[in-house]
Amino acid sequence: MEANHKNRKTLKLFVPGRLCLLGEHSDWAGMHRMVNADVPPGYAIVSGIEQGIYATVEQSDKFIVESTLSIFHNDSFESEMDTRQLLTIARDGGFFSYVAGVASYINDNYSVGGLKITITEMDLPIRSGLSSSAAICVLVARAFNQIYRLKMNTKGEMQAAFRGEQKTPSRCGRLDQACAYGVKPVLMEFDGMEVNTRQLDLGTTFYWLIADLSAHKDTVKILSDLNKCYPFATNEKERRVHEALGTDNEAIIRQAVAHLQDGNAPALGALMDRAQALFDEKIAPACPEELQAPVLHSILQDDAIRGWVYGAKGVGSQGDGTVQFLCRDALSRDKLLRYLEEEKDMPSFSLTLKPGQSVKRAIIPVAGFGTRLYPATKAVKKDFMPLIDKDGKIKPAILILLEQLVEAGIEQICLVIGEDEQPEYDHLFRTLQEEHLWKLNDEKRTYEDQIVQLGKKITYVYQRERLGFGHAVYQCRTFTKNEPVLLLLGDMVYQSFSEDNCSKQLIQAFELCGKTMVGIHEVSENDVAHYGILHGQWDNAEETLLKADQICEKPTREYAREYLRITNARRDGQYYAVFGQYVLTPAVFAELENNIRNGQMSCGEFQLTDALEQVREKFGLYGFLPNGESFDLGLPETYRETMWIFGRSPRSAADPRSAGTAKI
Repeated sequence: MEANHKNRKTLKLFVPGRLCLLGEHSDWAGMHRMVNADVPPGYAIVSGIEQGIYATVEQSDKFIVESTLSIFHNDSFESEMDTRQLLTIARDGGFFSYVAGVASYINDNYSVGGLKITITEMDLPIRSGLSSSAAICVLVARAFNQIYRLKMNTKGEMQAAFRGEQKTPSRCGRLDQACAYGVKPVLMEFDGMEVNTRQLDLGTTFYWLIADLSAHKDTVKILSDLNKCYPFATNEKERRVHEALGTDNEAIIRQAVAHLQDGNAPALGALMDRAQALFDEKIAPACPEELQAPVLHSILQDDAIRGWVYGAKGVGSQGDGTVQFLCRDALSRDKLLRYLEEEKDMPSFSLTLKPGQSVKRAIIPVAGFGTRLYPATKAVKKDFMPLIDKDGKIKPAILILLEQLVEAGIEQICLVIGEDEQPEYDHLFRTLQEEHLWKLNDEKRTYEDQIVQLGKKITYVYQRERLGFGHAVYQCRTFTKNEPVLLLLGDMVYQSFSEDNCSKQLIQAFELCGKTMVGIHEVSENDVAHYGILHGQWDNAEETLLKADQICEKPTREYAREYLRITNARRDGQYYAVFGQYVLTPAVFAELENNIRNGQMSCGEFQLTDALEQVREKFGLYGFLPNGESFDLGLPETYRETMWIFGRSPRSAADPRSAGTAKI
């Protein structure tokens, strides 16, 4: 499969919309600080949503966008890859102006041919404040990037989408970059052209409902009128807009961050009502034709609704596009949804924001005899091989993995074992017999209790057939509860160079991106044939997040040298292999199920790599370079090295580096 990757001309893409919870318009307002230093920075709280645009993409001589979806009325777009022609179309306005604007930007800045984009599904409403325009712009930028291997990272794609949308009559801001962060609230700061972000922790589960008002809204008119108030306020009306999008908005965002983190949903709902009242008082007069929004305000004032919600406000640029509600609970949300759809004929959908880290479950496949460590494995399972941990205790390797998982916030762990192997694990997690227990000192008795408690977090799944690594992982599909899950290899141990262990680092990186994630580490060219190798573009300045564009299982040195070397800021020609840790999304298990059902094997087995590559093509996938190293227990020579090195002071600890964060 990988050998033909460079010839692949077709791919599938999905780009989500996004919801601005609070702080609309402050993104473009904050950009005016480049001209007027008295304009305060903008702040907003934004979350990605589950709805978006799905498309297939292939190379073409021309630039074509088409769809059979009823929303497009069989309309399509076609143009030569000519900047002047594309710009003319972009300036005419309409949905296809956005794709033309991005194509013109790409054509001006890169050497590319054409594209044919077929939109296959779109559950994201147009002109509703959920950024359908930005979603299609990002989709076009990503399509050119992946088809022509332009080596743009996510910020580069967002920049191309932003520049393309700026060529249309729309005057968009920078909120749309938040779609890269998944379904998690993100605090964004807009200071001139600089955008800083910080993910927000939640103190409880928040239940949002978003409804399309099914009314008219002229976003171009709204943005045009409000932009007239900048960069300098020349009258009282414009001064009030500056105040509302500046100091007033900053105060609201500060309180909203606190309410989200404290889990105070009633206070956050009241703050939404306050933010809407402030918008109506100070901002709406600058564009009364659109921002009086009679449909929006009739819903906000509907007495039948207030018993189900803590608060409500408009979305995006506001106007009669979309309304958002913070509901009291899941049942109240269901009742509100039925009311809006059945009584008001307003299509609605849910957004649930949950507290804590999103990865609470982990999988470790440990089935198998361990032939390469025979005859030791005749007496002890491979994952029970002893190591001296950094606390000085001699432990079975599996115990080290389990302790690190708990330290990383994992609550439930699934071990994939053979049918006859559970008694060995039961023995490990069972309390020592009294005759042995009384010989232990207090410290070791306390540790014995910890081992027993660890056992209570374990679920066992049997792999009755040895049909490959992907098949072993698929046995845990019920255990995952359709949630993201951490996967570790049972014959590896990991040592971190920073305060957070490697599993915790990977989970944090996943929560930043919201995409299937593979831990990676640097390997030499001589070793590439022994690993799965990732290729892609670095997505952050620290070169720890790699936006993958290819996964190749055990490539030849020649293929790796030509197609898999990655350029770094500090040096060229590095290779990055699978580290032995993954965060798998439900999409991975869907691909595994499809491959198993259809008998799709590689080298006679169901491979996890195949499913990962399929997910990468459809939804995107990231590699993450943790600040740490992995140790292999699977061979006599690597086990000897692990015994000698593991648990000692790290050999080379890189200084932790963090990305820019929003200040609030």
